[in-house]
Amino acid sequence: MANTWFKKPISDLVADAQLHAENGLKKTLNSWALISLGIGGIIGAGLFVRTASAAAQNAGPSVTIGFIVAAIGCALAGLCYAELSSSIPIAGSAYTYSYATMGEFFAWVIGWDLILEYAVGAATVGIAWSEYLNNLLTNVLGLPAIPYQWCHSPLQVSDLGVNGIMNIPALFIIMLLSLLLIKGTHESALVNNLIVVTKVTIVILIIVVGWGFINPVNHAEYIPAATQYIDPQGISHNFGGIMGILGAAGVVFFAFIGFDAVSTAAQEAKNPKRDMPIGILGSLAICTVLYILFAHVLTGVATTEDFRTTGKEASVAFAINKYMLGYGWLGKLVTVAILAGFSSVILVMLLGQSRVFYSMSRDGLLPKVFSELHPNFRTPYKANMIIFVIVGIFAAFVPGDIVGDMTSIGTLFAFILVCIAVIILRKTDPDIKREFKTPLVPFIPILGVIVCAAMIFGLGWTNWLRLFVWLFLGIIIYFGYSKKHSVLRNKIKSQG
Repeated sequence: MANTWFKKPISDLVADAQLHAENGLKKTLNSWALISLGIGGIIGAGLFVRTASAAAQNAGPSVTIGFIVAAIGCALAGLCYAELSSSIPIAGSAYTYSYATMGEFFAWVIGWDLILEYAVGAATVGIAWSEYLNNLLTNVLGLPAIPYQWCHSPLQVSDLGVNGIMNIPALFIIMLLSLLLIKGTHESALVNNLIVVTKVTIVILIIVVGWGFINPVNHAEYIPAATQYIDPQGISHNFGGIMGILGAAGVVFFAFIGFDAVSTAAQEAKNPKRDMPIGILGSLAICTVLYILFAHVLTGVATTEDFRTTGKEASVAFAINKYMLGYGWLGKLVTVAILAGFSSVILVMLLGQSRVFYSMSRDGLLPKVFSELHPNFRTPYKANMIIFVIVGIFAAFVPGDIVGDMTSIGTLFAFILVCIAVIILRKTDPDIKREFKTPLVPFIPILGVIVCAAMIFGLGWTNWLRLFVWLFLGIIIYFGYSKKHSVLRNKIKSQG
């Protein structure tokens, strides 16, 4: 059992990365590319879909306060990520940090948990992409919509009683972006940069133009009185009050999760010790300001009831078309930009997942196939293909709200472990070179744990249950396969 908790020395991590540098992942990303990668991962379904969802189900106009709470949690975790990524510039993100600080078992748990963040997150955005594709077809191009049954999961039923069968558009976009990632990280980053410029421009346009259409009546009761809201699926949500704001924070937290995906690309950064903190904190800061302004405008232009009924997943375009008269062109532009934006988010999520699997496979905790690189492109192409199948199943057959909340709770749990890892590493390896140091340790990491735990609390018991079931499955796989094949564990056994 002792070997289960054995830590992988940081010197071994760095030496292993250097050993594989020549034939490993290409170093192609500078600090600006990493900031762009972060913004590409952050601005997407969280902003354009989850904002309206949180306003409808949890907080009304006070969703902006939810964004502030989520941003504080992300900033605290981001400071910890920045220190760890500059100290341990290895692919794998929180998984690698946990291996170096808390041992193999916790590393496995966090690696398994990151599947909830990246793979399930990509599925969530793929589902939102499908919804906006229909909006593009009907409202922009004047074409017939894709039949309900072919763009919804079997667990969904339309107002007319039509049952979903599978979400084909979501499956298609995930396949397309998986193929792009196989081609190479540099090519993927170039595509991402073009999309980032487009969607940031659209977000700023909505804020500037929409500000003049804010109806003060919609903000009259900024923090609604605490009540219960039952959604069309029959699920009860805390609406209004403190619990509503915490619930909203947990929901819109999904809007921030792209920034930590930057840390998964540490091994592909040209100068990771300098570039990683800039990429992580820079992208987080830019997006936080845009998010708060965007949420304030959206909840001021449209009503909470709009988000619950006719707006739903396409609430941004709906609000523009209904209330911002004379700006129909912006509604159409938004739909196109959102589709592009969602694509970049999926791209970053799939990148993050493949790099975590790559690291876990190199350590023997997953089969070798996940770390095999393409002979020409030097990307983990087999991992990308397997991840496409996993993500595709979620996207095609599970509703967006369920996978979105699973993503949020999985990410929050990962953030908690990253905050703890900084405290442990300061004690166990005080002399390691740190290009960036988290200020006020252990106060900042402990505060990060508390804020993230509060958001998990706000997501409710159904999501806690999903997390526990998911982790239980992961523990079974660890003791059934990973522990036996662990490179570190077998090395220890051979030495002693």
